[in-house]
Amino acid sequence: MELNKELKVSAIKDGTVIDHIPADNLFKVINILGLHSITNQITFGTNLESLRMGRKAIIKVSDKYFEDDEINKIALIAPQAKLNIIKDYVVIEKKVVEIQDEVIGIVKCFNPKCITNQEHIVTRFQLVDRENVVLKCHYCEKVTMPEHFTIV
Repeated sequence: MELNKELKVSAIKDGTVIDHIPADNLFKVINILGLHSITNQITFGTNLESLRMGRKAIIKVSDKYFEDDEINKIALIAPQAKLNIIKDYVVIEKKVVEIQDEVIGIVKCFNPKCITNQEHIVTRFQLVDRENVVLKCHYCEKVTMPEHFTIV
């Protein structure tokens, strides 16, 4: 008799599944979406095998549907992420995250001398390289790479 030793994460009845998150960025996605402060049931897994990514993470949030601006925040740290919208255990819609040309109030400027780090000014960046997610500060023109992103 062969035993099935694989554990399955239970399906959610209604909500959102965020898939194809880089494993190292799982907690950044949780933070950027404010999931640490909601009471919905949340299931997540990390370091899961992925043919396309090697290792990936996944988040399932019951009874929560994200607005486009929330979804697009994910693109900064998980540009390959996919969202599945679930209703009554069925995927009714698939969404792809999209990096906006202008990123406002999400990422802190990497330059400690930037005015946004000295005064209470909302950060504003232009996307200069979509493929590598490189941002340029509107105020000091410092270029910030993803490995230096600090989420506001």
